[in-house]
Amino acid sequence: MSEPEVLFCLHFLGGSARSWERLARTLDEAPLTCVPVDLPGFGDAAGTPGYSVAAMADHVAGAIRAYAPARFGIAGHSMGAKVALVLARRSEDGEAGLAGLTDLILVSGSPPSPEPIPDDRRAKMLAWIDADPETRRREAQAFVRANVGDRLDPESEERAVADVLRAAPAAWKAWLMGGANEDWCRRVGVLRTPALILAGSEDADLGADAQQALTAPHLAHHRFVTVDGAGHLLPLEQPTFLAACLRRHIGDRPRRPVEAAPEVPPDYAALIASDRVNRRLRATLEERAAPDDPAYRPVALDVVELAILRAALARVMPAPRLDLAARLDRRLASGDGDGWRFSVLPPDAEAYRAALRTLDAAARAAHARPFVVLDASQQDALLTLSQRGDLKVPDALGGRLDADRMRFWFEDLRADAVRLWLGHPAALARIGFSGIGAGGDRPGEIADGLPGFHAVGLDAPEPWEPRVPQAEAGR
Repeated sequence: MSEPEVLFCLHFLGGSARSWERLARTLDEAPLTCVPVDLPGFGDAAGTPGYSVAAMADHVAGAIRAYAPARFGIAGHSMGAKVALVLARRSEDGEAGLAGLTDLILVSGSPPSPEPIPDDRRAKMLAWIDADPETRRREAQAFVRANVGDRLDPESEERAVADVLRAAPAAWKAWLMGGANEDWCRRVGVLRTPALILAGSEDADLGADAQQALTAPHLAHHRFVTVDGAGHLLPLEQPTFLAACLRRHIGDRPRRPVEAAPEVPPDYAALIASDRVNRRLRATLEERAAPDDPAYRPVALDVVELAILRAALARVMPAPRLDLAARLDRRLASGDGDGWRFSVLPPDAEAYRAALRTLDAAARAAHARPFVVLDASQQDALLTLSQRGDLKVPDALGGRLDADRMRFWFEDLRADAVRLWLGHPAALARIGFSGIGAGGDRPGEIADGLPGFHAVGLDAPEPWEPRVPQAEAGR
């Protein structure tokens, strides 16, 4: 992939285009031009209307088209990151004027889903924006200081405070009450654009945990960096480090390869290809044997739920080189199940969505962290509680199923995981299942006579049956 010529930079809530000036100076030696953009309601665009995420994306798209670069990247900080992700989706969908996107740089980013900001903090930020000048200045300074790891130098702090004060109060309130809560999770989906995600270790709301749980699942090819000692305002706090990370990213973009699928032994592959297997079954087995797409975009679940499901399945049924979660999502979307469900549970897709959100809520209640970032022992403990019907499910944090229904769902999860794995040709070969060869499309034309099995005694395989390697048979 070619290097970008231009990096369009989108600022944080209360920031402006000049929030990126120190980064731009640091990048002067690189063949990359920074083009900071004031979002509507902020900086020099304080009088510009259009405060929704879609309207801000339209505003930035206009700036990109006006510049008309052949190749460009987008850096989004906090609020700007959500806008950047929406623009990336529009670019990947082929929107005119946005086709040259090569890179995403997401700094302390607001995720596509609603921001995980406590209601009391949001209410406090809303309370002072229309206050008297003295109160506004005091609170603006407190806002800047609360969002950094160490104090900024006096000049940088004063410029940041001044930017907050010149923001249109309507835009400030619109983001806190609207844009930050907009849910773009399904519309953004999973992006293929190479991305760099950065988070400050001292960022309370949009730090490493939030980025890994809410932003990373949307990016098939990404690199994640935690910046020690930094808070939320990374472009102001550590522009030199940010520039170095950006250069490294462009020099070595992350690219997650399509992993080889589990290997089907040659003799079993030969059985699948033989006239003993009918065409319909052969096509199904070949489809199951195909590698999984690393940028699979879920249908029944949303992207965050799919990430939780992947984490749970990694503990329940480890299947290297096989994306059981994506395969289960496809089954849920098709409605192709086993024909029954527990009467206390809603339909399968709805049950999975509710259970995965409940599992995540239980993780946040027990550990104050999302399920996907917990260590293996913590995840196992929560899944064990689900199995026993003892999981504590706090409604306030998003719990949707009670403990008893979580027990039934977890039984379904285990059954679905085993069924999906055993349906793969590599697993069928491993357990020595030869039933696929019971008859082809034209049984009378099978080379060795009638279809099916004839030698029915113990340890008496048919001549055409693949042999299970002894090492596999003993497992």
